[in-house]
Amino acid sequence: CDDGGESVDGESVDGEDADGEDGEDSESVDDDCTAETALRTISTSDQFVQLADLTQRQSMAWSGVEWELTRLVARAILPPPTPGAPSSVKQAVVGQNAELTLGYNTFFLSIVFPTMDEVEPYVQAMCLDVDAMEFRADLLGKRTDRFEILHEVQILRRLCRPHVVRAPALPLVGLEVIDDAMPIVFTVRTAGQAGTWPNDPRGIADMFRVLELGLRGGVEVLDVESSWDPAKTDGLLTLAEERYTSNILGSYHEVPDTVTLDRAVELYHQCTLQGRAHGAKMVLSVDAESDDDQQDRQAYEAGKIFNRQLVERGLPVIPYLGMMLGEAGQFSRVLNERFAPVTHESLPFVAAPGQLSASEIMTTKIVMGLLKPKKYCIVGHNIAYSVSPQMQSAAFAATRLPHSYSLVDIPSIDEFCTSDLWADEDFGGCSVTIPHKRTIMKHLDELSEAAEKIGAVNTVIAKHVEDEETGATKRVMYGENTDWRGFYTALRRRLGADPPSSDDDDDSEQEKAKAVLIVGAGGAARAAAYAVSELGDGYEQIYFNPRTPAKANELADTFGGRVVSDMEGGLKSALKEMDAEVRVVINGVPAAAEFVLPKWLIKDAEDEEGSEGGALSPPSTKPIIYDASYIPYWTKLISQAEEAGLDVVRGSEILWEQGVGQFELWTGRMAPYKVMREMVMRRTLPKYQASQTDQKKKRSSKSKTAS
Repeated sequence: CDDGGESVDGESVDGEDADGEDGEDSESVDDDCTAETALRTISTSDQFVQLADLTQRQSMAWSGVEWELTRLVARAILPPPTPGAPSSVKQAVVGQNAELTLGYNTFFLSIVFPTMDEVEPYVQAMCLDVDAMEFRADLLGKRTDRFEILHEVQILRRLCRPHVVRAPALPLVGLEVIDDAMPIVFTVRTAGQAGTWPNDPRGIADMFRVLELGLRGGVEVLDVESSWDPAKTDGLLTLAEERYTSNILGSYHEVPDTVTLDRAVELYHQCTLQGRAHGAKMVLSVDAESDDDQQDRQAYEAGKIFNRQLVERGLPVIPYLGMMLGEAGQFSRVLNERFAPVTHESLPFVAAPGQLSASEIMTTKIVMGLLKPKKYCIVGHNIAYSVSPQMQSAAFAATRLPHSYSLVDIPSIDEFCTSDLWADEDFGGCSVTIPHKRTIMKHLDELSEAAEKIGAVNTVIAKHVEDEETGATKRVMYGENTDWRGFYTALRRRLGADPPSSDDDDDSEQEKAKAVLIVGAGGAARAAAYAVSELGDGYEQIYFNPRTPAKANELADTFGGRVVSDMEGGLKSALKEMDAEVRVVINGVPAAAEFVLPKWLIKDAEDEEGSEGGALSPPSTKPIIYDASYIPYWTKLISQAEEAGLDVVRGSEILWEQGVGQFELWTGRMAPYKVMREMVMRRTLPKYQASQTDQKKKRSSKSKTAS
């Protein structure tokens, strides 16, 4: 019943007696009792009011506990991060890799209050501008209490949760995605590294124990100072690698002395923690009395050298961030490209001298030309229905990026690739949709492995790279395919919940092979086939193309599997021969084709007594139905599947997932998943549209009444 008064050694957290007796209002509902106990002692109307408040607080508290447990499970089942892992489409799907978590133009805000409750007045405004919160354990009022440390982390998450804008997706097995968990950087900064934690032997030993608490709390980033006991550091990193999924940020703060450029580069290498860190952070000091007006560039220049050396030495290339302390080093915070520590305009004080807000840094970058506005678009023909402009524009706005996104409806891709927009130096790339996904490929300089194998491009990135021969910067038009991500993410979440095979049980019935039926032979079907091949879980692929059956042979030749000529005898015969059942159906044909499944495929085994001639029995497990079409909302297939009680995945989910992949490829940072998903849902789902209409009617009614 107590609202946060957990007891430690017989005393409550706030120092009052654990039994809660204060000698006042003996008739009031005791906060230590349960709602059931309180109900038996109620005798006044005031006590009913107190009980209602009590049960509401209990419900809210349990909801928070349930969410946190779910988040911890989701973190636990992520694959362990790998230092230097590229920000590929697949890496972004299966885990929050450091290249994107510590991405370009991202920011974390240092929380320097002794208790997290003090953050509450400012948290809503702060969440709009940053991508993570830094939890400074060394600044806590009760920093030696293990319970208090973890409890304060939970309070920070709870306060941020209603206001999160930029959080990435945290996938779960099944249908859920957590998109309201503000990433946390867990830091214990020692006195010798611009912090307050004791740096004597006992203090350092305690520091490593507190860092382990950060791992247990499932933090997204763990800051590990690179200057302490190698044995203790090795023990912490081994624990992190074996049991947890936090990204390790190796750090070093040089205070108060200055260093040479060569020494700065060495410190960056020290922050790699011998190749075990996922990111490196270095903070240097500035000589305030020096006449050198370039010293605030030292961390930036050292970082470029460090990055080049990692490439030349074949070491993991990890993201890095570097800056200079004090007012004299402010410009270094603008030059820093990734994951900058910031303050916020709403706060009463800054965490460190010279610290800027995210808004100040972004504004300065744009004014100085360090962050140039880019032009993006979706190109296709007869695509007025597309929601990509709203989705991507919302994502740019949420992350404060100055880019634009438009719709280009054009019948010829050749015409687009000779247009002023394509030639514009500010052109950042484009989404590609029907009918240009294949024809645009001849205009591109490079293709990803996925785009080549799928035989279609839905994403173009205008890269600017250094020419190896001349050293000059040149533009490379790179083709990628993120359509398969839309299928892959949903497949991975849902199929991951399948029960394990019982091969070890000799008495059990042999489990049937798992098959995926892909309908169609166009771009969507090819992306789906590629996604299934990437699962690596032994799913057999079966192809059926109702319009031109022979075209399905191309998919089988490229991705493996077999082709069926019809959905009755042909499919039944193939399944019987394979001793398989259909677990997933992916429809890639347009909604206008009005494709539906045969009844035998969607019925429960007990609903059908079988048919003559030894025909295949209905599946024991109902298939999951994917329909690539997102307009109309109720396709023939979706309607049929929902009436049969099947799990369905609409094209809208596939749309926002592939859009998230595009955003991350263009920007080099994590996408604001919740913003993009909600924009697509508002534009495609009837219940959202109806809700908006109702709200407009209510506002109109109120306006008429007022007038």
